[in-house]
Amino acid sequence: MTIKDTPEEWEIRSAETPFTGKKTSVRADDVVMPDGSVARRDYQVHPGSVAVLALDEEDRVLLINQYRHPVRHKLWEIPAGLLDVPGENPLHGAQRELYEEAHVKAEDWRVLTDVYTSPGGCDEAVRIFLARDLSEAEGERFEVEAEEADMQHARVPVDELVRRVLAGDVHNNCLVVGVLALVAARAGDGLDALRPADAPWPARPFAS
Repeated sequence: MTIKDTPEEWEIRSAETPFTGKKTSVRADDVVMPDGSVARRDYQVHPGSVAVLALDEEDRVLLINQYRHPVRHKLWEIPAGLLDVPGENPLHGAQRELYEEAHVKAEDWRVLTDVYTSPGGCDEAVRIFLARDLSEAEGERFEVEAEEADMQHARVPVDELVRRVLAGDVHNNCLVVGVLALVAARAGDGLDALRPADAPWPARPFAS
């Protein structure tokens, strides 16, 4: 048995979209099960996201602290954002988010990992990048608004972040997955063996 996720799509008898929001929507599908029965599956339709684990020369990860209303918490996170344009190259989106949220640029980009954040109830796919060789971005800072206007920044050593993850002190999925994937990559074939930044992404196909 090969342990690898594979694409598959079961028959949909009917579908409707009971809610459409600014960036996402809710879809309700009547899906035919293997025994022939039909079950309703409601889920959020999401454009996809990118996240950036930015690692500096002192082995610290760049973090932001932001209020997240659905969970009523201010969470420590890595820079991330939506893929607003269909077919957008995820690397371009990641570079944009790193600039807008941290006013930082990076010279070395790799794909750290790809994840579905909550596949039982949402089709969101996230590509998490590793960004190295960091420097201050040029020009004026991006003008932030809403929750981002209250954003704080920090740079935290990787070892400290691992301890915080395992202690249950930080909960953002991209931060948790990203920092543990970083440690696993180092313990395996090394960071330079990670996929290139333009590696194919079947979950969200993109133009080069």
